[in-house]
Amino acid sequence: MLQKGPLHSHIIERFDDMSEQLQQAARHILEHPQEVALVSMRELARNAGVQPSTMTRLAKFLGFPGYEDFRVQHADVIRVNADGFAARAMQRDEAGANDEGLAHRMLQSISAQISRLCEPETLSRLNDLAVRLATARRVYVLGLRSCHSVAWHFHYVMTLLGEKTVHLDGPAGTGGDALIRATTDDVLLAVSINPYSRYTLEVAEAAVEKGMSVLAITDSEVSPLVTIAEHAVLFPTESHTFFHSLTPALAISEVLCGLLASHDRKGALKELKRVDSYLSSMNTYSASIPRRTI
Repeated sequence: MLQKGPLHSHIIERFDDMSEQLQQAARHILEHPQEVALVSMRELARNAGVQPSTMTRLAKFLGFPGYEDFRVQHADVIRVNADGFAARAMQRDEAGANDEGLAHRMLQSISAQISRLCEPETLSRLNDLAVRLATARRVYVLGLRSCHSVAWHFHYVMTLLGEKTVHLDGPAGTGGDALIRATTDDVLLAVSINPYSRYTLEVAEAAVEKGMSVLAITDSEVSPLVTIAEHAVLFPTESHTFFHSLTPALAISEVLCGLLASHDRKGALKELKRVDSYLSSMNTYSASIPRRTI
């Protein structure tokens, strides 16, 4: 686990003043700080998708004489456990060339990401966000593109507990129209990761203009949602393949639903009984059929 220090905060403070290329490099360093100490500047730049000279420019922008001084200060605040995610991620696993090795690495990574959500800071953020959701009159939920599954999962589970949520997923670009009737007693729960959906950010800004609170599930302290959110829960998205991992975000969704149900156990049980009764009357699920023996 990275022990966050003044350098981490300094990068976040200067982030908005950086050029697009410097922001890309800085974002990668914030999300993968262990790489600064463990790989060469050239490899770090390649992983961040920028030129090596960008890393030098970033170091100087942050007030260091050169990249090596920046790397040394990062190394001073890195602590990697032998069996931790960072160590595993940096290992060169020769067995990973085949599909079985890839599956093993992916599942190890997902397991470590879920474990990272148990850190005290994240648990505190989860609780704060759940309390704010519980006190809201209505919760508008938005997640687009890959994040749609996370938003829909949260909304679906919450429909089992009542009518508190509104999923902003209307046809023909009308999803955001539901905010017409939103008030300052309502909140917007927005889910987005880099690259951030422009429409998600626009709806979030519209919610703020209406006096609503924005709550965010996102991937970085420099996510544009963090700057306007009352509360934000961050999750890792790094993956061993070409797409981002959303398993931690789904875990956050499930935890929030569980916390909300626990805030009003009596009410939750009443609603769940109502749902069970309705689904049974509609014969929604097939009965279990015993296997036929031969």
